[in-house]
Amino acid sequence: MSTRTFALIFGVVFLLVGIAGFVPGLLHDAQPHPDLAVTDGYGHLLGLFPVNILHNLVHLLFGVWGILAYRSAGGAVTYARGVAIAYGVLVIFGFIPTLNVLFGMTPLYGNDIWLHALLALVAAYFGWVHRGRAAA
Repeated sequence: MSTRTFALIFGVVFLLVGIAGFVPGLLHDAQPHPDLAVTDGYGHLLGLFPVNILHNLVHLLFGVWGILAYRSAGGAVTYARGVAIAYGVLVIFGFIPTLNVLFGMTPLYGNDIWLHALLALVAAYFGWVHRGRAAA
């Protein structure tokens, strides 16, 4: 798989996850973290992943970025590296009690930690390690 294809797939998946966060039937009620100030749209997506309205909007932004990045090999590599760095930072924040709600804005704890780690690792592979035909 090329880095461009990675960007397209991640972009589409991020868009779908962002949209899913706004679908009431996919969002399970949950008790919000006591330090979470933004509780609009808060719940556990698919009963597993804590999200809120800002979390969903970030997923939509990463989705649009991925789809736009698909247009060029350089854009796709930049996207992969950006996702790797951003989600790597979110993993670290998820382990720090005062930062695991990103200053009260969005949940980064629970199952989000391992999912963010997986996303960061896959993105890092395509951003720095993968040497396939980027332009394919």
